Order: sequence, then C-alpha cells, then structure tokens
Amino acid sequence: MKIRPLQSSVALLCAAALTGCGLIPGTGSETRTVRVWLMKDSVTAEFLDRFTKQYKKDHPSVKLEITFQGWNGIGEKVNAALRSKDAPEIIEVGNTQVAQYAESKALTDLTLESVRDLGSEDWLDGLAQPGSINGSQYGIPWYAANRVVIYNKDIFAEAGVKKLPKTRAEWLELSEDLNRDGNQGIYLSGQDWYTLAGFIWENGGELAEESAGSWEGTLDTPQALKAMDFYKKLQSHGDGPKASDERTPAQEGVFATGKVAQMISTPSSTAIIEKTNPQLKGKLGYFSVPGIAANKPGAVFIGGSDLIIPERAKQRGAAIDVVSALASEHWQKDLARTMNYVPNKKSLAGLVANGPESAAAMAAGARAGGSKATPNSAQWADVEANNPIKAYMTAVLTGTDPKKAATAASRTITSLLTPG
Repeated sequence: MKIRPLQSSVALLCAAALTGCGLIPGTGSETRTVRVWLMKDSVTAEFLDRFTKQYKKDHPSVKLEITFQGWNGIGEKVNAALRSKDAPEIIEVGNTQVAQYAESKALTDLTLESVRDLGSEDWLDGLAQPGSINGSQYGIPWYAANRVVIYNKDIFAEAGVKKLPKTRAEWLELSEDLNRDGNQGIYLSGQDWYTLAGFIWENGGELAEESAGSWEGTLDTPQALKAMDFYKKLQSHGDGPKASDERTPAQEGVFATGKVAQMISTPSSTAIIEKTNPQLKGKLGYFSVPGIAANKPGAVFIGGSDLIIPERAKQRGAAIDVVSALASEHWQKDLARTMNYVPNKKSLAGLVANGPESAAAMAAGARAGGSKATPNSAQWADVEANNPIKAYMTAVLTGTDPKKAATAASRTITSLLTPG
C-alpha cells in the first residue's frame, strides 16, 4: 500500500445536492456546507479530486469542506469536537476507536442507513463490529488494512526456497532454516501484540470476552496460551528485542539492512524500507500470514477506518448522503485501486485479490476466518494505554511461566475493562 503525502491541512470545495436518505424535508435548495475531517495520508489528493468533482456534478447544492488531521492527539481533538456546538459533519476515525466515541452518546445512530442503503450484511467484520455498539451502528466501514509477511526475495532465493509456506508449521520450519549465514530468519519484536492477537484468534481464543455486560481478560485460556507458545518459537528465529515493540527500534529500519528474511507488517512499510535502502526496491515479496490449516490464511488484526457523524453536526442529513457515497461500491472500487486498501465489503475484496502481490496478500488475510479488530469495549483504549499484553509477552519470552504470566495479565485486562 503506497500512500503519497498530502498537506496536513487543506480545504477542497465542491457542491452537492441533498438527495436520497439524508434529505431534510422543507430545506429547499439552500446551499449547505458539509465539513469532513480525514486523516493525513489516508487518501491521495487525486482520489479526493475525483470524488469532489463527481459529487459537484451530481449534486449542485452542498459544499464539501475537507480538512486533514494528524494522528497525534486526535482522540482528544475528536472528543472535544463531539462536545462542541460546532462539530464537523463527518469524521474519519480508526475502526477500534468508535466504541470510545460512542460512549459519549454524541454520535448519530446510522443503523437504518446501514441496513437499508449500505449493505451492512456484506461488511468486513473487523470494520463493522467495532462500529456497532449494543446493536446500533455508529461507524460506517470505509477501508481496511492488515498485516502480511514481507520478505526479502534475494535471501529466499539464496536459501533455495521454491515454495512459500502455507501453514504455521511450514512457516516455522522455513524461518528456522533462513536464520543463518548472518541473516535473521524473521524479525519479530517481543511486544508485537497485534500479531499475537491474530495467532490467538486463529487458535479460537480471544483477548477478552464479554458476558452479561462484563468483560474478562482471556489470555490464560488454552487457545491463547498455545498461540503465545507459537509466537515464542517464531520470534526465536531472529534477533528481535524481547522487551520492546515493533516501533523500538522501527522494524522497517532493521529490515532495510538487507539482513532480515521476513517481517510482519502492513504493505505500507514497503515505502519506508525502500526509502531507507533503495537497493531493496523491487526485491520485496509478500504472502498472507499462514494459518493452521493448509491453503487457509491465518487470522489477522484488521485495522482501518470508519466514518462517524456527530450528533451535534448541523447538516446531518447531508452528511449521511456523503458517507453513503464514500462507502458505495463505485467509490470503494476507486479507493481500492488507488490506495491498494481492502474495500469495506467481502464481495469487493477481489478488487485487490487480483491486483498487486501486496494487496492480494492483504485481502486474503482480511477475508480469513477469525480476522477482526480488538474487543468492542469503550474501555479498550485504557488497555492499550497501559498494555498488560506487552508486559505479558516479554515475561514469557524471558522465562516466566506462561500460565502464571497470562493469568496476571488477564486479571489486569479485566480490571481495566471494568468501569470504576
């Protein structure tokens, strides 16, 4: 997934009419402004130019005002906007953030539009589920991006690798074989909990489970413990640090040395790797994270974005029309082809499945059984802020009894997910 840089704040104007499900009776033909917050680098200027021009042509009485936001501090900024009397009409948010914002009761309930107009039955679970709170849909899935295995083709060729691994067992054996001659078989940091989450889901486990409105951490289940055991074995076939995550040091920089056979990341890491070491351009390959069974990709954490509409937005009806357009099949196809994102619907995943190798690997993982996002709790942000999962992983990798460490981490997760 290659994303070209955009200016951090830019306004694009277009005109559009109030038509369809968002029409507000009695408003006549008065021009209305729909303010949209998108995240920096989420789409290219070219995509937005096509969208706004077409929207202007089709609907001549709404003005779109689009501003790009940075990720740093975005949570506080969105929460402040939701409380204000001057909230934007549409906000792009990370799919796992919707529950946090919905807890404020400041989001528009889009359940009716989801079922009636947007084909919600076909949405990717990892995008749709985080946007659904207590049976109501507050976040409209926009696009997905998930982890794949990025590999160095030269190292694979030198090792005589003829076939890419199709199962966990094959992947483990390959990684061990590649971990020689000064090369790391795989670079996997000790605290890459997003990758561990996929392994847990592939095994049929969970990070936490809800029962009667209460959440309980479940890292100590047999399924989750088995996943951590696999993670430990895989991580041992490289020199990834046991006490830090994939950002410390940045794994792209480590891979760019040319001495790492594999890493697990989203395809967007490619641009960073190639910029750091131009000699690797054209030498990177991709495959989906292998699953337990042959020829079935493993479950992965699905990241991506949803679109929300603040309850206090002045032009909610017009905003619903704009969101409906962005989530429509036409613009999902355009977005997938432009950005190599995975579209919001399972039936559209084929758009990238037959595209670039990186996008095809990502699409296969997104459609895999068990692929999803983090537990749908407004308090999950507290878990990530304190992150007992990271501490648990380091403890196991440095010799602590897995069951004991998992039980302690599960208790902490339970406590964090229980409102005080």
